[in-house]
Amino acid sequence: MMNRPQHSLGDYYQLLIRAGLLADQRPLAADLTRRVALVSCDSNRVIPETLFVCKGAKFKEEYLRSAMEQGAFAYVSQTPYPNVPLPCIPVTDIRRAMGLLADLAYGHPSGALKITGITGTKGKTTTAYYIKSILDAWLTAQNHRESALLSTIVTDDGVERRPAKLTTPEPLDLQRHLSNAAGVGADYLTMEVSSQALKYGRVIGVDLACAVFLNIGEDHISPVEHPDLEDYLRSKLLIFRQAQAACISMDCDHAGEVAAAAQACGKVLTFSRKDPSADVYARDIRKQGDRLVFWVRTPRYERELAISTPGLFNVENALAAAAVAEVYDIPADYVAQGLVEAFVPGRMEHYASADGQISVIVDYSHNGMSLENALRSVREEYPGRELTVLFGCTGGKGIDRREGMGNAAGALADRILLTEDDPGPEEVEDICADIGRFISAHGKSYEVIPDRERAVEQAILQARRPAVVLLAGKGCEVAQKRKNGPEPCLPDGQLARRTLERYDAR
Repeated sequence: MMNRPQHSLGDYYQLLIRAGLLADQRPLAADLTRRVALVSCDSNRVIPETLFVCKGAKFKEEYLRSAMEQGAFAYVSQTPYPNVPLPCIPVTDIRRAMGLLADLAYGHPSGALKITGITGTKGKTTTAYYIKSILDAWLTAQNHRESALLSTIVTDDGVERRPAKLTTPEPLDLQRHLSNAAGVGADYLTMEVSSQALKYGRVIGVDLACAVFLNIGEDHISPVEHPDLEDYLRSKLLIFRQAQAACISMDCDHAGEVAAAAQACGKVLTFSRKDPSADVYARDIRKQGDRLVFWVRTPRYERELAISTPGLFNVENALAAAAVAEVYDIPADYVAQGLVEAFVPGRMEHYASADGQISVIVDYSHNGMSLENALRSVREEYPGRELTVLFGCTGGKGIDRREGMGNAAGALADRILLTEDDPGPEEVEDICADIGRFISAHGKSYEVIPDRERAVEQAILQARRPAVVLLAGKGCEVAQKRKNGPEPCLPDGQLARRTLERYDAR
């Protein structure tokens, strides 16, 4: 980790004044020269001389009392707690305040890194892994440390490596990860940036060397996320305000609005599978063995590139990564090496039976847009095969996904199995019945198998060969969120391998 700077309470107080966030202009009744050893929003992570941040709709006064007992000497909050005998710094926007405080607490680590931030409804994780693979191929050739990655799948900052909890961490966690990466000399970091992170200020203070905008679709629109598509798009476009360069798709919906917002950046590169005027353009896309091969033209070169990940839509993600490589002047040979070597856990993973009669694709597709793209791509890449899809939908949120995924399956699959996918507070059978209404509207039948392990086995073993089976929704996840909380489960890839071994043994 970088040597964390030592700031006084007055430094943090002045920062909030300059940002116009103070809710009370009266002088703070506290020793402003007192050193702050830690800024924390977690009552379980408090040491003496901590400045505590009270955040969250479910915050309770007891958390603040616990922090005080462990050594917190002042707190920042939208709500004062007069019964807690600590100085309160009242603010008008706790989320924005926390982003600024976190950046100062860790010494603005993004200033020491070249950070690529990726936003989009789908494809963020695959693009992040493609970019990291390209960067690492290039950096390894220079005997340099590999790059850092903050993705939906994993947090790997060079010090901490563990499964990710959020697509984009909360500000204090995020700045700690950036500080760790800078401290070990990673230099480059690739991160997914969610619309929620942009809307609620989690990435305030983070300088991006490059912002990538992939696409926008009807997802994450709900009372607890974005009220409508306009708010969703507006939130995503905020990414350009903190980036030096932008790489944007010319093929996405609202491309004109995206291009206009990207003008806030000093440099803009476009990529496309459809428009030859794009800076990075692909043509002649074809399947060659287990790879997708395509011809690419960039401002610096023309050549053939390939990816080992199935899914025609992944060509767009590869173009985004190639555009980022243009921003960083990475030689074409390393772009080619990085793309073909990239492996993305839970994203279009491919498994096959020994006789080649069954192909299984494991993908994280968990909304209508991504499932439709996956099904169309699988249908095109595996012509003449029965197409089976297995999926479910989350319980208690994202209700509109049931319509989108049901319609995609009903329109494009030959055989449909519905099962659990983080049912949470709802019954799996009720969720499946809800999805089934939309499947039935296409004149298709479906089977409900609530237990996902058994559903995967039946999807594969009872397929009419030659077959291709798409296991959608869970990807490489190892927990099912049920009524009593997360419970361990085997990832779909492991289930696929195990079932194919049974098939091969026959």
